[in-house]
Amino acid sequence: MVDQESTQAPVQSAGLRNRHIAMIALGGIIGAGLFVGSSAAIAATGPAILLAFLAVGILVILVMRMLGEMVTANPGRGSFVEYIRAAHGDRLGFTAGWLYWFFWVVVLGSEAIAGAILLQDWVALPVWVLSIALIVLLKLVNFAAPRVFGECEFWLSMIKVLSIVAFISAALLYVFHVFGPGVPVRENLLGHGGFFPHGFVAVLSIIPTILFTMMGSEIATVAAAESPEPGRNVARVTRSIGTRVTLFYLASVAMILMVVPWPSIVPGRSPFVAAMDVMGIPGAGLLMRIVVLSAVLSCLNSSMYITSRILTELAGVGDAPAILARKSTTQTPRLAITVSSLAGTLVAFSSILAPNTIFAFLLNCSGGVILVVYCLIVSAYVQARHRAEKSGQGEGYNLPLFPACNYATLVAVAFVFIAMMFNSAERMTAVASLGTAVFFFLLASVKNKRA
Repeated sequence: MVDQESTQAPVQSAGLRNRHIAMIALGGIIGAGLFVGSSAAIAATGPAILLAFLAVGILVILVMRMLGEMVTANPGRGSFVEYIRAAHGDRLGFTAGWLYWFFWVVVLGSEAIAGAILLQDWVALPVWVLSIALIVLLKLVNFAAPRVFGECEFWLSMIKVLSIVAFISAALLYVFHVFGPGVPVRENLLGHGGFFPHGFVAVLSIIPTILFTMMGSEIATVAAAESPEPGRNVARVTRSIGTRVTLFYLASVAMILMVVPWPSIVPGRSPFVAAMDVMGIPGAGLLMRIVVLSAVLSCLNSSMYITSRILTELAGVGDAPAILARKSTTQTPRLAITVSSLAGTLVAFSSILAPNTIFAFLLNCSGGVILVVYCLIVSAYVQARHRAEKSGQGEGYNLPLFPACNYATLVAVAFVFIAMMFNSAERMTAVASLGTAVFFFLLASVKNKRA
């Protein structure tokens, strides 16, 4: 039977290939947050948004480097959640796992609605019908063997990567007057209030929003576990992914700021379309709609994958019902996929039925939790490296400026939360996200006492 629990080892031919891992790592991070959501960030900070992208990029580079060294030094534990558990105990392992699952479930529901709104231009059906259809479609993809997920994600990610490369190339040619009438780069960048038109605090407080658009690189470390050479793939991904993603984001946003005066960018409308309209590229709106739809589908695909794997892992250690750890004969956790997709559907419906209450509350609660999770990864690395060096097995750990850069990272995250508290638009997100972390930690404490 297809749904019965499988006790056999994963079928090698059904696993993910190296090219899947590479593209999941690069393209899986590039989503609608860059193509559309970056407009609000640019409007809130002006050209200084480049510093925010650079700061978040450095954070992602450091976190991925630390995660990669932990996995390489002690392979086979599972996702990063298990390395947090090994370093800090079951309570923080429980907290990190459920925080991460909650974050991606909210993303799943949000992207389903975003995709449904895009599809309404072509399909005359209600948003709730289209959002359910998208979730069911990606659920079926994830029900198949892991390689089917990898193949879908590969081509969806390829569309995004090639689109960004084409955009950057066209913008460079336009900026250097190879075609078009030319553009006043200096005026566009500095002629509308300078580099910090809204002050430096605005840059700090926008970082959680930027992180929301840039996070996801850790998905590849989970996906690598289902490939023929997990250790080698994790090492390869973590060495380069943070730098590549940072360069992609910085280059594309910098081109937008050079081509378009930043005050003309409207929040909620793609700044890429605005730049392509200025450059006179025909069909810019339609092209970007197709790219954004592929980004939404890719994010939905990845969200369903990562939530199901994290849920399965939590079930395996007793932090979730044991039945969720069961896998089909194709080595896919179908029950965990179903539970995650249902949770995502509830989030999507909340955005339709109660957008200003329940959905807004969920967004606030999830908005900053990834910062908490990243802090746990950073601190877990400190613990793991200290233990390895004491036991004489620290050869695989070579992060420079240890532990100064780790503590500097934790202090930087603390400053981000403080800046959010001083920003009325971000204050509720900071409070709700920290409250969510405390909530799951208390749940972990109750669970441990009962055990």
